[in-house]
Amino acid sequence: MSIAFDTIPPSIRKPGSYFEFNTSLAVRTLPTNAQSICLIVPLGAGATLAANVPTQVYSAEEAKALAGAVAAEMVDAAIKAYRYVAISLVGVVVQGEAEPDIAPALDSTALGGFTLLVPAWFSATAMTALRTHIATYTNSIEQQGILGIGAVVSSLSASTTLATALNAGAISVALLPGTTSSARQVAAAYAAMIASEEDPARPLNTLALAGISAPAISSRLGRTEQETALANGVTPLEVGPGDIVQIVRAVSTYTKSAAGADDVSLLDLTTMRTLYYVRNACRTRIRLRFPRSKLSSKTPAAVRGELLDVLKKMQELEIVEEVDANAAGLVVERSDQDVNRLNASIPIDVVNGLHVFAGRIDLLL
Repeated sequence: MSIAFDTIPPSIRKPGSYFEFNTSLAVRTLPTNAQSICLIVPLGAGATLAANVPTQVYSAEEAKALAGAVAAEMVDAAIKAYRYVAISLVGVVVQGEAEPDIAPALDSTALGGFTLLVPAWFSATAMTALRTHIATYTNSIEQQGILGIGAVVSSLSASTTLATALNAGAISVALLPGTTSSARQVAAAYAAMIASEEDPARPLNTLALAGISAPAISSRLGRTEQETALANGVTPLEVGPGDIVQIVRAVSTYTKSAAGADDVSLLDLTTMRTLYYVRNACRTRIRLRFPRSKLSSKTPAAVRGELLDVLKKMQELEIVEEVDANAAGLVVERSDQDVNRLNASIPIDVVNGLHVFAGRIDLLL
């Protein structure tokens, strides 16, 4: 094995002992998974926040001063749900009663590193713009890890209609009919609770949306309605002990493949969160270890070894599993079309959530 130097040239002839510092091997842990929310909000009268400029805020009062009442309402709901959440605002100029085009505001978030985007509008138009933005910036080139969050407080049918129209693995819509809280408050609180859990594989079941108003008993979702919501890509919320609103099971709106077949591959929101995390962890390790590497016959094996180490560390944290069983599928090889490129296939068996337990009680007399 040859030793490569970055700063000590091989042409030195003057006698001496020369040492350089190499930090590319220093980090052997996995990257963190800190979450941050960006709210896309209308700029109210007297707002001082410039349009389409992401700005971090720390309180509802600050949000009101910068952007107005809607921003304050959403920030307040998020902080009540999870007081340590990192929140930024992007303001949108609204003309009259017309629904604004939020695409420019969404585009302004592209370099902010936000993991959760929550608009103040949940119409099909606004949520489709959100889906387009997420599809653009989470692809294999941009490689960001973004989730879009929405909410419906009217009816089950309205939520399933919206979810069906979106059909996106990176968008989740919460449902809480009958609450006196607004849809944007519910969405902000739901996003905050997602942000509170940095383990991408851990289910969000039973997490409380503190501060969200519990609907009257007559308006609450029954068992059959919750099953219908889950089957149609909607995250139902229910009222738990103490009249606290809780997440039943966080799912994405993706239910159909491109061919129209039922597809549960991205049912749970944890699956997309895990895929984002695995991609970031693998990418981070490659960028740390091979920033100026040559592509020789030794390189593919070295890269494969680093990727395997990343997967095994994630297995220890119960983010992925069966790494050894799937190791044969971890292939790193030279490209047949580009002499400077390595291609890799990385099999990932995500750890699933324990959502259902079934037991049979046998009576013995």
